[in-house]
Amino acid sequence: MIHVDVTIMGQPYKLACKADEERALREAANLLDKKMSAIRDAGKIKGNDRIAVMAALGMAAEFLASKTNGGPSMLEVQEKLGAMHKVLDNALTPQENLF
Repeated sequence: MIHVDVTIMGQPYKLACKADEERALREAANLLDKKMSAIRDAGKIKGNDRIAVMAALGMAAEFLASKTNGGPSMLEVQEKLGAMHKVLDNALTPQENLF
């Protein structure tokens, strides 16, 4: 496991992941940062928890739209989601120990 420093909406996070998962983790954090920052900068939604939920809903809607427009099969989606869950679980578990 390696430690990766990322910043999401100005907040630093130290995450842990496998070395071969670092790029995907950084890309995911970067995408989340962009989505959340755009929602915050629009000024219509207050509170980081609400911003995070709105970003997640927007990303889920984009994902589902791509699926219905010739995107990946449900099995491929489930496999990718499972892999993403593993990466996130591995990254966030050590973070919880900091609190």
